[in-house]
Amino acid sequence: MSEQNPLGQIEISPTAIATLAAHAVLQSYGVVGMAPKNLADELTTVLGDAAHRGVEVRVTDDCIQIDLYVIVEYGTRITSVAHSIMNVVKYTVEQALGAGWYVQVNVHVQGLRVSSVDA
Repeated sequence: MSEQNPLGQIEISPTAIATLAAHAVLQSYGVVGMAPKNLADELTTVLGDAAHRGVEVRVTDDCIQIDLYVIVEYGTRITSVAHSIMNVVKYTVEQALGAGWYVQVNVHVQGLRVSSVDA
């Protein structure tokens, strides 16, 4: 992703956008963690950097598509958590990159997890 201005060209890596999105997701209510989308992604995460695990970014001419693979807290309303994640990530990325980019966020709930067990 690049932007031209009178002083030169600004380039932003999809990996940087993925890291922004991952941090926004992990601060959202109801999210326990990020999940790999498949086995290959899980192996890559084990071998490499886990800063953007569970995030896939595709950049076209005027659109940024972000797919998020999350694990949600058991007992929370899944649709509310997913809509909250969409709004937070969209806002965070738009604020970081500035106006002029259409950001599409897709949330894939990969699982549920119980955080605490009442004894």
